[in-house]
Order: sequence, then structure tokens, then C-alpha cells
Amino acid sequence: MSADAATAPTDDTAEWKTGAEGEASGAEGGGAERILNQDEIHSLLGFGLGDDENSGRTGVRAIINSALISYERLPMLEIVFDRLVRLMTTSLRNFTSDNVEVSLDQISSIRFGDYLNSIPLPAIISVFRAEQLDNFGLVTVDSSLIYSIVDVLLGGRRGGTSTRVEGRPYTTIERSLVTRMIEVVLADAKQAFAPLTEVDFRLDRIETNPRFAAIARPPNAAIVVKLRIDMEDRGGRLELLLPYATLEPIRKMLLQQFMGEKFGHDNIWEGHLASELWNTKLEVRAVLDEMKHPLRAVLDLKVGDTLLLDAAPEAAVRLKCGDVELSQGRIGRMGHSLAVRVEDGITPTSQRALVKLGGGS
Repeated sequence: MSADAATAPTDDTAEWKTGAEGEASGAEGGGAERILNQDEIHSLLGFGLGDDENSGRTGVRAIINSALISYERLPMLEIVFDRLVRLMTTSLRNFTSDNVEVSLDQISSIRFGDYLNSIPLPAIISVFRAEQLDNFGLVTVDSSLIYSIVDVLLGGRRGGTSTRVEGRPYTTIERSLVTRMIEVVLADAKQAFAPLTEVDFRLDRIETNPRFAAIARPPNAAIVVKLRIDMEDRGGRLELLLPYATLEPIRKMLLQQFMGEKFGHDNIWEGHLASELWNTKLEVRAVLDEMKHPLRAVLDLKVGDTLLLDAAPEAAVRLKCGDVELSQGRIGRMGHSLAVRVEDGITPTSQRALVKLGGGS
């Protein structure tokens, strides 16, 4: 009996497990909800994908970033920044008297608040003003580039690693040397934008705390250009940020596929239209006075009836083309013909109305 008692619970347990598994499989086959694993949750939300270039293009994250305007819609920016890289390579070589290589790592769109939170500290953030565009931008220099510039300009030994002291603010000498380099970069940026438009970039102030470098609202979109500056075995990163509000005045120029492109313009057609407008014949009427009468009175007019005009003989005559009043003059006689001497020039409003009338005819 002891053996049977010992084996009975075991058999009951096995039967219970078998029944539970059958019920679970039946419930799953009947349409029970399946629990997502961690990878599927990351894929759904669009997070947790590391530095993958497609990390912001899926899931909820793609919906959040959908309001951002991609820089690819402004194709001329790539040409401008590529020109900036070439100019900076030459300028920084002259500035440091060293072999400098500047490369363009990435051009991306980002929210301004996200960019400020992503700046690795310590860093020097310079706020500059675009004079003609009436707005601001940022130039961020990371600590590696700061110490490399100081090391190069002060005659540091080649091949050695730059001394980096953590936990201290930048000295006046370091800030002054980096400020000179930023002024060189801003001068090159002016030349890079010169083929499109004339814009002066003026250095406004230098900050080390991102909170004091706020030039736009956190949700506003901006373009970030990441540049890599290498000086043989030293170097670092320099980032240029331009809010979309800064680029808005020249947005039409940045939409061009190549330099000098004109959207919707055909020079041959414009020249032909201009020549035809000059040859267009228009009927010009000299109006001494106008009056309104009921239709019944006009229909009752007979030969010999007199209409009294509310105008004196010396009153000015209005010259009209259709409903457009062109000018005024004085009526007189030249030989056997009536003549009008024009006394006022044609106004710009009348010129535009005539062009519209001629183009419509």
C-alpha cells in the first residue's frame, strides 16, 4: 500500500500537467493574445536600435519625428557645406601652419532641444548672428579639438597626446585661441554662402553651458552639420547648427538643384512675351466727363437733345484704356484735329494693370 500511495500522487501530477498544457494550447489556438518579447517592443516603439541609421524611421519614433523637415528637401545645402569644407581646409592650414584635413561626417535634421541635450560636455559653444538673415546659429567645438588647437598653436610636441584636465573651466588663453578659430570658420561660411546670397556671420558670444546658448525653442527644427578636423594625430569635432528659421529667407535658393537654377522661368518665352507686349495695340480714350442716367432716359433720347457735362472747358481730360486710368491731360487742337497734351506720367499701378491687360489679350 505504501508503494501505491507513493506513486498515486505522481500519476495525478502528471495528469494535471498534461491537462493544463492541453488547455493552454487550446486557448492559444482559440485566439488568445500573444505577449510581445523585448525585441518586438523595441521595433514597435522605434527605440533600442542603437546607432542604426533606420532607428528613427520605424514605430512611434517615426511618428514623433515626422514633423521634422529633412535637409534633403534643401539640396543646395550640400553644395554649400561641401564648399565650406574645402574653404576650411585651406584656412585652417594657414591658421595653424599644420597639415589639417577637414571632412564632412553628417548633415541631419534635429530638434533644437534634443541637440542641446546631446552636446558632450565640456565644450565651447559659440553663438553667431547671421546679419542679413536676422537670426542666429551655433558653432560647437568639443574638448578634443579645443586641446588640439591649443596644443598646435602653442607649439606642442608632435605625436604626443594632448593633456586634458577634467573638472575645470577653460582658461582665458584657451577661449581666446578657440575664438580665433571660430572666427576663421565663420569667415569661410560667409564665402560658402556667397554664390547664393550675401550674408555676414558675426560672433556674438561664447558659452560653455548649453542652457545659455538657447537661440530657438526646444521643439523647433534645425540643421546640424558635423565636421571632423584632423591635424595628423590630433583633432576633434566641430558642429555647425542652423535653425530652419534662419534659413527661411533663402529657402527658395536652397531648393535649387544646381547653382543659378530658376524654377518656373523660361528666358526665351519671357523675351518673346516682352517683344509682343511692346507691339500690342491698345485703344486709348480721352474722357472729359462721365455721367449716369436711367436706361429709360437713354432710350428716350432724340436727335437734338442736349446732355450737360459737369466739366468746364479748361478741365483736365482723363486718358483711359478700358477701365484703367492712365494719365491726365489738357484738350486742345492741332491743325484740323483734336489733341490732348499729357501732363501726368503713367503710375506704376497703371503699368501693372496694362501689362496684365496686354498679357490677357
